[in-house]
Amino acid sequence: MSTRTRMEPWSGHAFDGQPHERARQVVRPTGGIVRGKFPSRKNGRMVHHEGMLELDAIFLFEASPRILEYREQPITIIYPDGPRLRRYTPDFELTLCTGEGVLIEVKPRSRLVDAAIQHKLNCITTYLRRSGKRFVILDDTTLRLEPRQSNLRDIYHRASRVRQTMAAYRAALDRYASQFPLSISSALRIFGNSKIDPYSMLLVGLLHCDLEQPITHDTPLHLTKEGDDAWFCITPGYDF
Repeated sequence: MSTRTRMEPWSGHAFDGQPHERARQVVRPTGGIVRGKFPSRKNGRMVHHEGMLELDAIFLFEASPRILEYREQPITIIYPDGPRLRRYTPDFELTLCTGEGVLIEVKPRSRLVDAAIQHKLNCITTYLRRSGKRFVILDDTTLRLEPRQSNLRDIYHRASRVRQTMAAYRAALDRYASQFPLSISSALRIFGNSKIDPYSMLLVGLLHCDLEQPITHDTPLHLTKEGDDAWFCITPGYDF
């Protein structure tokens, strides 16, 4: 099978994020993995992904206000497996708004039942726990939860390519705070003459909506108040 490369469309301003060199480079791609690059607003650069499940994860990382930034294939670690030492490169490293780092492995649930993969991940989990590093495995049942995944993709693609400052978003909301909750169509109308759009304010966490129902122009938007939890959590039991 051939390896395909896919790039998400981009029509915004030039990237200004920090360059990133992946810990593991694909020298000779094999198999049917769809590799591609994603134009990350959050990181201000193109992010590489290997497979569509990693792309699903990226959309959640981009939309979560609890995640400040993320890196793909960030480091390579050496971990013990009985008498042997083995190498492992996580798929992603998240930096949360608290400053804490979380290493992420993205894996289909169908592969997690394989005994060899279970053994490998158990060894890695044990080593990273002893090293004081957080390690989370995300599978397709979490990443492809619907209608959340489709909703977040739609929000991301409808948001302005050029992000404004948090101060600009807050100032715009302050002018119309008394009118919320508003439908998406109403919010688009009142912000129509500015560079502010409600989809971008969803992505930065200043607004929230119900992701358990398909989003339409009639979907109510609510102000996120200080002390509120983030509008969604990627996986139960974790703070992101």
